[in-house]
This record gives sequence, C-alpha cells and structure tokens, in this order.
Amino acid sequence: MLSVEGLRSRYGRIEVLHGVDIHVKPGEIVTVVGANGAGKTTLLRCLSGIQPAAAGTITFKGNDISRTTPHHRVKQGLAQSPEGRQIFTNLSVEENLRLGAYLFSDDRVATDLADAFAMFPILKEKRNLSAGELSGGQQQMLAIARALMARPDCLLLDEPSMGLAPILVDQILDVVKNLRSLNVTALLVEQNAYAALSIADRGYVMETGKVTISGPAQELIADERIRAAYLGL
Repeated sequence: MLSVEGLRSRYGRIEVLHGVDIHVKPGEIVTVVGANGAGKTTLLRCLSGIQPAAAGTITFKGNDISRTTPHHRVKQGLAQSPEGRQIFTNLSVEENLRLGAYLFSDDRVATDLADAFAMFPILKEKRNLSAGELSGGQQQMLAIARALMARPDCLLLDEPSMGLAPILVDQILDVVKNLRSLNVTALLVEQNAYAALSIADRGYVMETGKVTISGPAQELIADERIRAAYLGL
C-alpha cells in the first residue's frame, strides 16, 4: 500500500533523513520506533506532504505521490493524526470531526460521525463542548477520530501516547490495534517501543535519520540490541 525508497529530507542545509526505505502492506500495522531526534516525525511529515522530500520516492497504492500536495494525498486515502494532536481548541468537538470530513458532502458523513462517537463515546458526550476543554487523552481521541473522518486507507499516527497516563495509553493503542477491523492500514510512530511493537505486525528502528533494524515485531522485541536500547530490558 505504501512504499518509501531512498527518502531524504532537509531543514535548510541540514539533512535529517538519509535515504529511508520502508514499506507497508494492506491491512498491516507497522511501527517506527527510535529515540528523540531520530527523524520519525519528519518521516511522517514527508509522507503526508507537509515536509518536502529532497530525494527519493513515495508510492501510495501504486501511484507516485512524492510531489503531490497534502490535500491530494488525503483525497487519495492517506491521512495523519499529528504529533501534539493539533486540534482546533476554539471549535467544538463535533466541528473538529466535521473538518476531518471536509472532502465530503454526502450523506455518509453523518454515518461517519456516528461511527466516531461509537468508537469514542466520551466525544459524543462532549460533542458540543469546545475541544480546548477536553483532557489530554480526550484530545488524542479527537485527533484520531478526526483523521478517520477522512476515510483513509492508510492512517499515519505520530506519537499518539505522548503525555498520557498508562491507562489511557492502553486505550489509545487498543484503538490502533482495532483499525484492522475498519480495513484501515496503519503506520505508527512511537517512543513507547514495547507497547508499539506489541500491537504491530512489523517494525522499523530509526537512528539519526536512517533505518538501522527492521523485521517482524515479535522478532524485534526479542532482539537483544533493541531490548537494551529501547525496551529497558
């Protein structure tokens, strides 16, 4: 579904991605783990079109999207739940969700909204409140639900557990795990390496802008290098 080959990206003269190669098959949950500054968020920003690629190819569902605009990527079925949630705090919960469906004007939007509320009942309860009044965990739920309103085939998730209490981390990762039942493929960036690998099919480890290790998630959990560096084991 998603293939990245030789991806390079820069901030000014500083190159932060140095020829990254990854691929995601339909129906998979794939995670990218690594320390702060490894280039994980830059990778997702390149995939969604917010950060320009300096070189390399991004192929989505067989089409080269390397130079297409972010909104065209959304239209093709690639959506992102960004780091830091980035919800519109002055708008209501429901207005935030409806913005996720800005590409659509059909009757299905109401169904999508009902599905979002079924997935996150607390959002239904607070649908008319300003999004800024939600707790951190509720805001993260809103960010994911808003991205799903775009009807993605592939969802990019950037640090969905950041800053959340352990019980909320479990809830959010359960939602990610259940994306398979919605026929949504997921590429998950996480610092919580053990939690991410526990729900993923495959994983990639990034260090200083490069993929250094990749493989089936359970093999990565058992890898002594990863256990020592990222899992605290």
